[in-house]
Amino acid sequence: MVTLRTYIFLDSLQPQFASFIGKTARGFLPIPEMASLFVEIAPGIAINRVTDVALKATSVVPAVQVVERAYGLLEVHDFDKGEVLRAGKTILESLDLEEDGRMKPKIVSNQIIRAIEPYQSQIINRNSQGMMILPGQSLFILETEPAGYVAFAANEAEKAANISLIQVRPYGSFGRLWLSGTESEIDSAAEAALGVLNSLTGV
Repeated sequence: MVTLRTYIFLDSLQPQFASFIGKTARGFLPIPEMASLFVEIAPGIAINRVTDVALKATSVVPAVQVVERAYGLLEVHDFDKGEVLRAGKTILESLDLEEDGRMKPKIVSNQIIRAIEPYQSQIINRNSQGMMILPGQSLFILETEPAGYVAFAANEAEKAANISLIQVRPYGSFGRLWLSGTESEIDSAAEAALGVLNSLTGV
């Protein structure tokens, strides 16, 4: 039996998030303003069948396919929003699931660190794959369960505020997001990220 952990449609990939996917993924790389779909399931190995179904039925292409011990994650995208939505519908039908059967995201933890110290910023920058955080900026850190929903939080936060996307990890037991910026912009980004996650339905 397949469990639908994450199912989320992104209507328009934001520039930094699209670029982050392009830098870190191994598939067909998206560009800004494309529509995107993230699907996370258990067991992880079943994501191969999910990918096959979506690609055969539509024109979408995948950027991310991660098969972990327990969970599998797929991202597909296209400029045609209808094709992305149709890919999602086809995936759900193949799994005999409904969108409402997805897991509701849980905010495991979130915090804002104000006026970050230079040494801590250096540690973060060495381990990030996105933008750099500068000393004195504020840092927002978010953890979600299931992991895939952190992609939605990252994209919506970028829509809402002038921030730098430091790191996103939308797979594993928990999704993790790091954003930096001025104090006011990080407050706005955090509010947007938490708000969209709390607005999602699921079981």
